[in-house]
Amino acid sequence: MLDKVVIANRGEIALRILRACKELGIKTVAIHSSADRDLMHVRQADEAVCIGPASSLQSYLNIPAIISAAEVTDATGIHPGYGFLAENADFAEQVEKSGFTFIGPKADTIRLMGDKVSAIQAMIKSGVPTVPGSDGQLPDDPDKIRAIAKRIGYPVIIKAAAGGGGRGMRVVHSEAAVINAVHVTQGEAGIAFGDDTVYMEKFLENPRHVEVQVLSDGQGNAIHLYDRDCSMQRRHQKVVEEAPAPGIDPEARAAVFKACVDACNEINYRGAGTFEFLYENGRFFFIEMNTRVQVEHPVSEMITGVDIVKEQLRIASGLKLSITQDQIKENGHSFECRINAEDAKTFMPSPGKVKHFHTPGGNGVRVDSHLYTGYSVPPHYDSLIAKLITYGEDRETALRRMQIALDEMVIDGIKTNIPLQQDIMADANFQIGGVNIHYLEKKLGL
Repeated sequence: MLDKVVIANRGEIALRILRACKELGIKTVAIHSSADRDLMHVRQADEAVCIGPASSLQSYLNIPAIISAAEVTDATGIHPGYGFLAENADFAEQVEKSGFTFIGPKADTIRLMGDKVSAIQAMIKSGVPTVPGSDGQLPDDPDKIRAIAKRIGYPVIIKAAAGGGGRGMRVVHSEAAVINAVHVTQGEAGIAFGDDTVYMEKFLENPRHVEVQVLSDGQGNAIHLYDRDCSMQRRHQKVVEEAPAPGIDPEARAAVFKACVDACNEINYRGAGTFEFLYENGRFFFIEMNTRVQVEHPVSEMITGVDIVKEQLRIASGLKLSITQDQIKENGHSFECRINAEDAKTFMPSPGKVKHFHTPGGNGVRVDSHLYTGYSVPPHYDSLIAKLITYGEDRETALRRMQIALDEMVIDGIKTNIPLQQDIMADANFQIGGVNIHYLEKKLGL
């Protein structure tokens, strides 16, 4: 087992990693910016190192500073959490070259799955269902581009190979607009990502966002932890997640689980990962793989009893998976509401001092948060301040518990999106289950 781990992140995920390390008897080092001295995990860690000022570029994205923190504390591993450097192949590579264990996939795997074109090609080879598309980089020849679009069928979407988070995309509805759309997307991709490679896919008009959680030890053992529905989104950012995904065709579901596990073995994947799909008319279409732990991992933990972060740490220590697929049983249902420090109507960030913080309780309620009364939410980072998770023996029970928990939760001193989450939980169509990725934006009039 790893002896000491640097937690290269902040907020709730840093605290989540610290707790998992403590359970496994691993010492912890909390790195932090000058604005984050009062974070809960900084107080709880065995050691803490300030690595720079508030700016992410000078702290949480500062690779030399993070590696130096590992060196001066004699750490053996670095856990990147999610966001920041979690899917940065260069960071993973430098960590390993510096003699530390990167708690995640190998750098080559991150590169393979980080490039959308190479990821799609790898998935096609592994038998994972993909969206009909160019199956690679678009050619320079306009006639060939038009031919590809005609074969796929309009509408199509042009995507940047290095894109993500909803950036570097353009939907095209006609042949007359396709060449210009390709050129514009290439220009934007070059500026935003330093890579102007683009590809083309069929644009699915009313899909759901369904993803599959996997764990693989890089030693020939891979498992899935079933699926999650993350369709309740605003501007490509998830707002509510649930597991399992309701109303999915059982045969399609079983087939995609097997394909994801087979793909992990094919690419020799190591660690926790998530295969993200669009699901429409009973079919799955691969869109990307996240090579890290995700914000919504707790709902998968709730329905399986598997601690995903502890498994990450075990795998990074060179151990095999502690569980096999036949030991994992899908039990009940779980929801997660992301609680953000923002105005529930305008979505403007709302940093400031938390005057009072009260967490809900009761059967099947879990709160992952770094907040406490008197803590000041800084203006420099993502607005996520808590994850409210509920579990029930069925979807109706889990949803009702979420409604009660949202009513009980108190965060005074700053604005939060709790009213929006309460509105979503009361929505008749959401309560039925299976809304598409455009539903929330239409509901909000965006």
